[in-house]
Amino acid sequence: MQMGKILIAEDDPVLREAYVRKFARSGYTIRTAENGDQASQMIKEEAPDLLVCDIMMPGHDGWWVLGQFPKGKRPFLVIMLTNLADTSTRDRSQKEADGYFVKKDMTLLTLVSMATSLLSDHSGS
Repeated sequence: MQMGKILIAEDDPVLREAYVRKFARSGYTIRTAENGDQASQMIKEEAPDLLVCDIMMPGHDGWWVLGQFPKGKRPFLVIMLTNLADTSTRDRSQKEADGYFVKKDMTLLTLVSMATSLLSDHSGS
């Protein structure tokens, strides 16, 4: 059973591969991007059901990607990932994305659980 299409935008190859393995094992179809430019291009080619996006990436960052596809106008959900735990980043993520994790505070299981919950709620609406 196909769970949905996820685009993972993460510049760290170790994390990117860990996310791919966990989401694929959970039944999702996965594509990956190494930076904001690749993510934006891939979204324009085929919008995912969910974008899992790192904030800090080389070139254009995750905020730039969200600016290209503003909340309320984009046909997909977004979970932002970051190493930044400050209030400003949290507030902006909660405003512009559908989910948010500080990487040090999350597990792969909690990330997949959030994705599954968001996608389930979104498909039911």
